[in-house]
Amino acid sequence: MHKLFILFLLAPQLLWAQTKQKITVTDLTRIKQVGSIAIAPDGKRAVYALTTIEPGVATSGVATSGSDQKNEYDYRTHIYLTGLKPGDSRALTRGSESARGAVWSPDGTRLAFVRNVKGKSQLFVMPLDGGEAWQLTNGSYSVSEPLWSPDGKQLAFTASVPMTALLTDSLLNPGRSGPVWSLEKPGFANNNFLKPDTSVKPNPDGSLAEIRAYLAKDVEDKKAKVINRLNFQGEATTEPDMSFAHLYIVDATEGATPRPLTRGFTSVQATAWHPNGQGLLATADRDTTQHPDREQAKAIVFIPANGSGQRVVVLGDAGKRYGSPTPAPDGRTLAFLVGPSEGVNVPQLALAALNGASASAVQVLDFDRGANNLTWATMPATTKGRKPASANYTLYFTAPSNGGVPLYRLDPATRKPEQLTDVESGITTFDVSGNRIVFAKTQVENPSELYTSLTEDKTISGVKLTTHNAWVEQKQLSYPEKRTYKNSLGQTIDYWIMKPTVMASGKKHPLLLNMHGGPTAMWGPGEASMWHEFQYMCAQGYGIVYANPRGSGGYGLAFQRANINDWGTGPAEDVLAAATDAAKEAWVDTARQVITGGSYAGYLTAWIVAHDNRFKAAFAQRGVYDLTTFLGEGNAWRLIPNYFAYPWTPEARVLDANSPYTFVQNIRTPLLIKHGENDLRTGVIQSEMLYKSLKILNRPVEYVRMPGATHELSRSGNVRQRIDRMLRIYEFFERYVGPTMTN
Repeated sequence: MHKLFILFLLAPQLLWAQTKQKITVTDLTRIKQVGSIAIAPDGKRAVYALTTIEPGVATSGVATSGSDQKNEYDYRTHIYLTGLKPGDSRALTRGSESARGAVWSPDGTRLAFVRNVKGKSQLFVMPLDGGEAWQLTNGSYSVSEPLWSPDGKQLAFTASVPMTALLTDSLLNPGRSGPVWSLEKPGFANNNFLKPDTSVKPNPDGSLAEIRAYLAKDVEDKKAKVINRLNFQGEATTEPDMSFAHLYIVDATEGATPRPLTRGFTSVQATAWHPNGQGLLATADRDTTQHPDREQAKAIVFIPANGSGQRVVVLGDAGKRYGSPTPAPDGRTLAFLVGPSEGVNVPQLALAALNGASASAVQVLDFDRGANNLTWATMPATTKGRKPASANYTLYFTAPSNGGVPLYRLDPATRKPEQLTDVESGITTFDVSGNRIVFAKTQVENPSELYTSLTEDKTISGVKLTTHNAWVEQKQLSYPEKRTYKNSLGQTIDYWIMKPTVMASGKKHPLLLNMHGGPTAMWGPGEASMWHEFQYMCAQGYGIVYANPRGSGGYGLAFQRANINDWGTGPAEDVLAAATDAAKEAWVDTARQVITGGSYAGYLTAWIVAHDNRFKAAFAQRGVYDLTTFLGEGNAWRLIPNYFAYPWTPEARVLDANSPYTFVQNIRTPLLIKHGENDLRTGVIQSEMLYKSLKILNRPVEYVRMPGATHELSRSGNVRQRIDRMLRIYEFFERYVGPTMTN
């Protein structure tokens, strides 16, 4: 009777599990991402951004139709308000134009946010006691990052200003002159080519001056691009001209005219108002006399709010990058990040005494992770009176660590970070006010929801406030099992094994080794970007193994530097050890193993199949395959000197030794290669060289180019192409390891 009673109790649960559906490829369009949280000054409300994927809309506002459009989608981001009670969220903005970057006025009566108007992002203000949002700016430059002044009377914001516009902008460039640094145009000293004689008419058959005017007209009419800068590759196209980030201030009243706070040919990124209300703390190039493409050092600067155009260096040293200046509310302490300006590094968390626009007594903290999202808040009652640097305030932040992204609190007495959440989940964004924390969390059970907790809690799990992804409850999921491996350097390598979602007794399944890029990325149960891909492949009957090999982020500086001069052999040892262990599982068919990865992991995919023959098929995505040509082709070219050496130096042999292309003749594994047509981070020639060489060698290879796609295709690219990518992974592998194998 006892056993029958237990079975009776379990029967509904078993039936419920059987009725759940597998993840489908189009479930990608159902995922909603919570971001950009801001708690109201009274601590009783919060706003956040919600990004969704919606069916495509034509310019007329009518849903698209026809075979060429019915599968298109648009990303939308809108602002939501919650009273911090489960289920009470409501949208504050709607429509086809996204709204983002919402911030509260100090009195909590208004929100400032950004949305597009006629192709330019503009600043809006929304009263929360009723009434429509109204447009505050209407300039010719796109704006972002609104920041309320402490008295709530003004808003500072950032504007993106193209070089061509800056040359003639009388407010940002009163003398309408060129920069003090050289634009490096050969044959012209002192940038004197910037002031052509406007009386000269373009004439291809005329004088030298007329020919120059003709050539300038060709550039203006986009018949030619003239490139003289070092960092000329953007994400989707070459960028001969630079853009500069400038700060403006505007009264928070309708019809007010914005006024510039910065000027000249340098960019300034504001982080926060100084608590004294007299200006803003920002980061900028340390040496403004150097070309911005060459100056790698960054300083923390104070920008006065009076419009003088001055900047005061708060912290700045040669060879260092300072960032994320975050002042405590009492203005006594400054939290920030600092690290070397070149090389493979993890920025370190630091504190300094802040006295107006100067800082002293810098202390770099002993925390071997990369901190983000620095946020000060009132100290929990349990820790008050312990003589902190800033009385009654403590610092919160997140940092990737061991497969998750925990929330941390810096103990104000010991200056030792305290971990508040686990490494099985990831805190993607948060805000703290008073005794309240509001955060977005990703985990295997759910890709993104909003939670709240009290700061007094020793460990924070939170009360779930939203059910934006409640549909996941109806889905069967695969849960990763963590294991570790001790590599040849004595380092502990974390890896995870995911079983196929549904497994029949005695049935064997293919195993997919999936690898992350970077190479300083980090995967784990608390990393959001791979949620759908992992669950989809498990739903298709594949088991997955993924690892964080040497060189990954989230394990400290020494671990991150362990792949310098070794992108191939060492990291391959780590991921293959994980694959070898996973292949011992009873459900794995060892004759049906496949491999994939993107960016650096596209590199590692090609490296492995050139050195190991266990895989039946491989899919290399947006990878780097020849390190020498990568120096010229990709905008991520600084990886070459940071990890290896320049091609013209005596140490250059390391580039060939670490290039998968050097071993292309050894690749016999069927290989699918993918690249975005407009991917300039790694560059399409990388994949063309690999494909063409394998084709010449008559090896089984296929090449897919995604028109218009950049390096971010798999994360934020065209949704239809993201779905195409997933299906191509599955379809290609099925040719070689599927139930109806053709080979």
